[in-house]
Amino acid sequence: MKLGLALGYSGRQMNLPVEKVQLAERLGYDSVWTAETYGSDAWSPLAYLAAVTKHIRLGTAIQQLAGRPPATAAMQAATIDALAGGGRVIVGIGMSGPQIVEGWYGQPWGRPYYRVKDYVAIMRKVFRREEPVSHKGREIALPFHGEGAVGIGKPLKSILHMNPDIPIWLGTGTQTMVRLTGEIADGWLPLRMTPEYIVKAKPWLEEGVRRAGNGKSLDDIEIQSAVQVIITDDVKAGLASMKPNAALYVGGMGHKDLNFHKNMMISRGYGDAAERIQDLFLAGRKDEAAAAVPDEFIDEAALIGPKARIKKRYRNWVDAGFSGLTVGSQQEEAVRFMAEIAGLNREPGA
Repeated sequence: MKLGLALGYSGRQMNLPVEKVQLAERLGYDSVWTAETYGSDAWSPLAYLAAVTKHIRLGTAIQQLAGRPPATAAMQAATIDALAGGGRVIVGIGMSGPQIVEGWYGQPWGRPYYRVKDYVAIMRKVFRREEPVSHKGREIALPFHGEGAVGIGKPLKSILHMNPDIPIWLGTGTQTMVRLTGEIADGWLPLRMTPEYIVKAKPWLEEGVRRAGNGKSLDDIEIQSAVQVIITDDVKAGLASMKPNAALYVGGMGHKDLNFHKNMMISRGYGDAAERIQDLFLAGRKDEAAAAVPDEFIDEAALIGPKARIKKRYRNWVDAGFSGLTVGSQQEEAVRFMAEIAGLNREPGA
């Protein structure tokens, strides 16, 4: 199984753990992943990392779709890919929620299914440079002819001759969007996926692959889930350390009536807990919200405990059919141990 390293997004201060990324590369990790919400962006750190690494793949998990037009996203990805030597960039795209889309980016929430479909189609046209880019989509069109347009926009072709095959992965979780992922994407970044839940979700992906109708198979799609790893003899304390973050996402990362993280918790069978967590969090009772997160909910989607327990449970992810795991951990020991149990090939001399 391939391993990725999760960097996430910054807190109050920008801190890029270059030495950890370089260690992961020496250990044989396949990829490193950045993220964005409403602070640090996902692309700038990858440009920096391209200069201080040799071959590890550079991915966004995720780049928020509303944060930039599709042509801009294609330009950023292609520029970094070219600077990195080609074949290293992965474009991971997700919608985020309407609070951020409309509140931070000032963009319409629109119809996410068609917005993602148009966005990916335009990016691929930019990458391939087969002709000047035009697109008549249900949500996005090039040239733009909407309200306020002068009416003289013209299709253009990228000056940069870029890698035409930069892979595009989608961060999705609902049945409709997972089907779309199978149809149009090269990879899937499932939302808080577990080995058990992928059995339910994989048929949606397969249906999308069939819809593609171009000889595509499920083997053509990389499936890589993020997993937090904590090596500890106190499993309960390890689980408890992750509960405040889970409560933040389930309770506060989204509107009360539209929160993808809460919906995912419900779909995994924790409906009552999800409602209680959100109610407590929105009431300002954050400690109680964290305490209301079930141990099992955290444990299913993480690798926490002594090394023997982690190694045994890691096999569940392998057997479930994931092609990769993106490791999130503050422990260098955990980064090294995951490379060991995944049987990664180190660089010569490492």
